[in-house]
Amino acid sequence: MRKQINVFLFLKRRLSVSMTNQIKAILIDLSGTLHIEDDPTPNALEALARLQARSEIQIKFVTNTTKESKCFLLNRLTQIGFKVQESEIYSSLSAARKLIDEKQLRPFFLIDKRALEDFEGVPTHDPNAVVVGLAPDEFHYENMNKAMRLLHNGAQLIAIHKARYYKRSDGLALGPGPFVTALEYASDLKAEIVGKPSADFFLSSITDISCQPSQCIMIGDDAKDDIEGAQSVGMKGILVQTGY
Repeated sequence: MRKQINVFLFLKRRLSVSMTNQIKAILIDLSGTLHIEDDPTPNALEALARLQARSEIQIKFVTNTTKESKCFLLNRLTQIGFKVQESEIYSSLSAARKLIDEKQLRPFFLIDKRALEDFEGVPTHDPNAVVVGLAPDEFHYENMNKAMRLLHNGAQLIAIHKARYYKRSDGLALGPGPFVTALEYASDLKAEIVGKPSADFFLSSITDISCQPSQCIMIGDDAKDDIEGAQSVGMKGILVQTGY
């Protein structure tokens, strides 16, 4: 098992004082980085509190979590003990809702029922898109077959994210990526990815912060989705191993 790392101490060791003075925003992944299901990762509560005490740095929580609506996620974080405001959370569900509205899509959703709250009011009759998130209870043959048929009939394939796996209390578990890949293979289509590591996702996450990507640090446990994605738009990245 890989060593679990105190996020704040890791940040402190990696960054010089001069570099820290140039940083205006820190983007932090949630699941696997600050918490695993209903438990904080080691020292995460203390680490976040110490970062939040630095008034010159803005903190944004950027997450690919698609099993829960923003409201559900906020309640979970609060119950764990984190002090987080809803306005500080930028999720791939929010980005997906924006895309669906802009393109006037009528999705067939392959997402967890707890996430449907963030898509209230979206029409779903006569689907012209398949929208995939992390939905273990929905990834069965009948649903996957229905999705494939829709794609063959011209529907768009939207992946809220394409993570290969994620960390649960009982170990690693399949993410939505393998199921998105199966649909891509069966339909000969390429999914449009909404969340991390999409460049648009990272840039959208800081639109309400007065800073440039070069003034941001992304802290996460996924080398591809968190770190490479952030670095692709000019942000700095710090990889922690809490989610492994």
